[in-house]
Amino acid sequence: MASEHNGLLNVTNSSTPHNKLLDTVIRTPGRQPSPQPTHLGVPGSKPSRILQETGSGYVAPKFEGKTKQMDEVMDQVEEKGFIPGDLVEDETKWFYNELGIDDMYFSTETVGNIVSQILSLYAAKVAAYARDDKKLEIRLDKEDADHAVYIDTSVPGVSSSDGSGFEARLEEKYLDGSRGAKSYRVETFRSPSKLPGEDDQSLRCYFVYLCTFKNSTPDPTETKIDALGDERFLLKASAHTKELYQRVMDAIVTRTGPVIDMYDIEGTREKRLVVGFKQGSALGMFQALSDLYHYYGLTSSRKYVEQFSNSITIMSIYLKPAPHNASKHPPIEASIHQVMKEVSLLYCIPQNKFRSHFKNGKLSLQESIYAHCVWVFVQHFLNRLGNEYNTLASVLDPSNSVHAEVLSKLKKRLRTETFTADYILEIINQYPNLIRSLYLAFASTHYVQTRGDKDDFLPTLSYLRMKVDRVQTDAELKDLISKTAINQHHEMVMTAFRIFNSSVLKTNFYTPTKVALSFRMNPTFLPPEEYPQALYGMFLVISSEFRGFHLRFRDIARGGIRIVKSRNREAYAINARSLFDENYNLANTQQRKNKDIPEGGSKGVILLDIQHQDKVAVAFEKYIDSIMDLLLPPTSPGIKDPIVDLHGKEEIIFMGPDENTADLVNWATEHARVRGAPWWKSFFTGKSPKLGGIPHDAYGMTTLSVREYVLGIYRKLNLDETQVRKLQTGGPDGDLGSNEILLGNEKYCAIVDGSGVLVDPNGLERTELLRLAKNRKMVVDFDASKLSKEGYRVLVEESNITLPSGEVVNNGTTFRNTFHLRETEKYDLFVPCGGRPESIDFSSASRLIVGGKAIIPYIVEGANLFITQEAKLRLEKAGCIVFKDASANKGGVTSSSLEVLASLSFDDESFLSHMCVQKDGTVPQFYQDYVKQVQAKIQENARLEFEAIWREHEETGIASSILSDRLSIAITNMDEELQGTELWDNVELRRSVLSDALPKLLLDDIGLDKILERVPENYLRAIFGSYLASRFIYTMGISASPVSFFAFMNKRMSKVKGTQ
Repeated sequence: MASEHNGLLNVTNSSTPHNKLLDTVIRTPGRQPSPQPTHLGVPGSKPSRILQETGSGYVAPKFEGKTKQMDEVMDQVEEKGFIPGDLVEDETKWFYNELGIDDMYFSTETVGNIVSQILSLYAAKVAAYARDDKKLEIRLDKEDADHAVYIDTSVPGVSSSDGSGFEARLEEKYLDGSRGAKSYRVETFRSPSKLPGEDDQSLRCYFVYLCTFKNSTPDPTETKIDALGDERFLLKASAHTKELYQRVMDAIVTRTGPVIDMYDIEGTREKRLVVGFKQGSALGMFQALSDLYHYYGLTSSRKYVEQFSNSITIMSIYLKPAPHNASKHPPIEASIHQVMKEVSLLYCIPQNKFRSHFKNGKLSLQESIYAHCVWVFVQHFLNRLGNEYNTLASVLDPSNSVHAEVLSKLKKRLRTETFTADYILEIINQYPNLIRSLYLAFASTHYVQTRGDKDDFLPTLSYLRMKVDRVQTDAELKDLISKTAINQHHEMVMTAFRIFNSSVLKTNFYTPTKVALSFRMNPTFLPPEEYPQALYGMFLVISSEFRGFHLRFRDIARGGIRIVKSRNREAYAINARSLFDENYNLANTQQRKNKDIPEGGSKGVILLDIQHQDKVAVAFEKYIDSIMDLLLPPTSPGIKDPIVDLHGKEEIIFMGPDENTADLVNWATEHARVRGAPWWKSFFTGKSPKLGGIPHDAYGMTTLSVREYVLGIYRKLNLDETQVRKLQTGGPDGDLGSNEILLGNEKYCAIVDGSGVLVDPNGLERTELLRLAKNRKMVVDFDASKLSKEGYRVLVEESNITLPSGEVVNNGTTFRNTFHLRETEKYDLFVPCGGRPESIDFSSASRLIVGGKAIIPYIVEGANLFITQEAKLRLEKAGCIVFKDASANKGGVTSSSLEVLASLSFDDESFLSHMCVQKDGTVPQFYQDYVKQVQAKIQENARLEFEAIWREHEETGIASSILSDRLSIAITNMDEELQGTELWDNVELRRSVLSDALPKLLLDDIGLDKILERVPENYLRAIFGSYLASRFIYTMGISASPVSFFAFMNKRMSKVKGTQ
């Protein structure tokens, strides 16, 4: 963060906006309401629902042998001799009749186990008399693979840090891991009678059972409770309970987020809270719900967690006022609605980092989760470099690759070593009162009370506090932090809260319809010395499973969404530190790639939490849905909470597939359609052809561009392709790697992929290699018998492998990760088609240079950011011909852009008939022809840029890697300038340029007039500007003068007037 003082951002001291009423909320033009990801039973929206039946809604079948079993238990208890004879009957009957345990338990438990539990309970009572405080403390647990029993003592309505921890334990051991057929249901009861003593304790019993489903492998479309339920549940649940659960089930299967409902219990003040969600989407929810209702002075008499074989969880909690809290909290009739509204907030982050403050009442749930979100924010944006770094950066020459590398390494070290996530957490934890004041400023801006004091939805306690506590201005908060923080580091961290508050333009924090927390940020707080190219837009998304960003450099921008996994905690820490910078650099590369298309560059990166590496689909769905919350107004029947939109402009984001998301884009497209997004057809590219998508891998779109650069080198240097020795990272299993093999005809000498390394100096057997590429198989599947005597394969899991040369490979993974840097192998061409960013940096590039000369003559960087800019320049200086990713790898974005253009140009009916592959597999003729035009356009654009860079390099001697960037900047800058000129107002010129820029097939089938009518004007302006700018720069050169543009436009206008 840029400096305010001592390295802090200069935050504008504007007065904090007052709470927004509905009529003052900024409305984004043209936004349409949409269905929501969460179902919420809303008070006031319909008549209150009252459960007519008495009891729990569960009726255990009567255990006919209960009396006989009790007699056996008493006999065995008496035999043990531990309990005095005259107390045996009382203790046994107390266990059987007073604890609320139903007959189902006794019918399934053994006499021996019951005896053991009665003895343990009595022992706890005896032990209490030996304590100074005479406190009766029972901690009884029995855990097995198929069931568990927990019994403890606690004060109703109180979350205690020194309690038994049984809820957290059973949740972690049984509930969190419940999936499909292997799932556990829970029943828990609180004894209605108070235990002896003065602290209002009572006994709580938890029973966990492995589910036995009636149908463990149901049809994916099955939603009937009777077909999906556990046999024990189906036996015990009343008809009314099944009906209630059926309604919840029907709602869950159509939603991304939780279903939250509440019912009054007839004749009592008790409320039945029902929460349903998809298994694995809310780990830690069971315990977190307890903390939530305890905060509002409520306790539960019984709770049920039911699992269904279609991977749905439904919790039922019976709530009533805690006996000791009546005077401290609002009545349950009010607080139950607060609990309901906050369940969806809890669902987003069930176990936040500040829950200890929430449990002890120092912070509300909103305040603790707000603090958690800012904690994540601080990790990525706290300025850890300081003024000293900025001074050094101003002294050193950034064009000097050695200086640039020194600064890069220094930046990494400073960021790593100054403020760790744990250190930031430790600091924030010390200031709960500051958090409350800072949260109040945030809430006063973004909380919407839709009907003023007559709001039909009761506000949360945090909002009620706004009526009591004064909201401080930013200047007052600055002064408060300065006086409260104990040192400079603490002041920097807490000042980041102010920066966060001032940067949030809109958020879904206060709408009950959310599955993750999303924030649209104003990115102007980023220090320009670290991020020289200003971002247009930034989204920060936070959930329990992940954190993620979406960054874009223009209003209309496109780029893929990638999910980053981590092998271990160390890898996660590294990935977390580099998350934003990697996202920024990827988006920046995309911006340079997108020079030929109307969209600017963007990128989304999702980092899975170390505990949730298996949650790829869950994280992706939550990420997409929560961003859509900020693109579409979050309104649903009965909830009138529009978000506060300080951005105030319509936003449409174009996304596509990237690492670990290719299989998920169909869901995103369908979800956008279901939510009523008018732009659902263009929201995601890379989708199924049945949805109008043009899959990059099936048609080799990305590879076509890379190949044009490879073929350009061959053409310029008169090389025989069949004799070129080739190294490739990214194997035959990937999109780019497989198509590079299929389209090329070089002598492959080595391929590196996720499974290992495959080498043959004499050339890998082509037929076998093509087999792998066509079937998307990794090199582990290569038939090793087809290797020559000098050939070998080393897999990542292997160790102590002797190569044909006699060299011993100690570790297969290390060998794979560094193989591309080996000096012993000889190659003519290296095409990285896969691999992590910065696989070759300034230092490691030295291993590819011997005697001042690059050992690989030609490199075409297919994989994004594989080689750092400093390393490219070092290699080029050593004689290597290098074409960077931003130039070579742009085929995919061109394909995606033309796919979007088609979706915007057609109406829905025509889109389905022209661009969507039919259910029987029939491919429309238009689709086939359009794909060929897209491929031709990719090759044309790549060829034009290759020729421009080659020509400019020969004329100036400037490195191609620098020319590539200059070319991109020149085109994008001119593009933006042209869009703002009066040239667009020249209707004849506009129509002429668009007639050349738009695909001929679209013009022939739809007509220019219809396209102009259907496609948004800002998108058409972007097409107009990008086409003119790219053609001018490609033709006239990067340094072309205004006179050259005048000549270029004269030629263009002559064409318009038909005089040429």
